[in-house]
Parts: sequence; structure tokens; C-alpha cells
Amino acid sequence: MPDDFVNKPGKTGIARLIDATHYSREGLLATWRNEAAFRQEVTMAIFLIPLALWLGHGGVERALLIGVTFMVMIVELLNSAVEAVVDRVGPEKHPLSKIAKDTGSAAVFLALLMWLLTWGCILLPRWIP
Repeated sequence: MPDDFVNKPGKTGIARLIDATHYSREGLLATWRNEAAFRQEVTMAIFLIPLALWLGHGGVERALLIGVTFMVMIVELLNSAVEAVVDRVGPEKHPLSKIAKDTGSAAVFLALLMWLLTWGCILLPRWIP
């Protein structure tokens, strides 16, 4: 591995942490502004996280219910990043661009499916004998 990769120039310590926090905030805000799906998922999380704390029996169930809710938003952020890079490369139609965007969309779909299955597996047995 090249030495310049291991010894990357730039800030270290608390200054790097402050910058990283700023970049993360900017990414969240950009995704909020530009992606309706992300806004819907955040809105859903605002209601579901307190519900998970209330309905979950014990720490493991609560962690699963909350964790899978965050996972949907994380996958949406990654999908948005892929879409932004593809759109930055160029507006023309290209088979590889389609594959990249469709694959990101499929990842979001699977995350939503995992969310549904996790919540269902934990909560449905309580209401369906």
C-alpha cells in the first residue's frame, strides 16, 4: 500500500471529527432537500422509534426494531449518493448508469422488506395466536 494512502494529509483529532460531523450534516440536509423517499423514511422513523421503545420487550427487540428503521435510512443515503455520482457523470442514458441506479433501488427495496419482516416477526405473534 502506498505511503501517501496510509499517511493521508489533512486534519487529525478533534478538528477532523468536527469536519466529518459537518460533512455528515451537509449530506443529511442535501438528501432531505432532494429525496422525497428519504423525507418519508425520516418521518416514518420519527413515529416508529418511540413506538419501538414502547412495543419492544427488552433491549434486543428494541434494538432490532430501531436498528432496522435506521438501516432503511442508511441504505437510502447510500442509494442517493450513487444516484448523485451517476447523474454527475452525465445525463445521457447508459446501461451501466441504469444498472447502478437500479441496484441502489433494489438495495432500498430489500432494506424496506427487511424492515417489514423484522417488525412483523416481532410484533405479529403478539396479536395473532
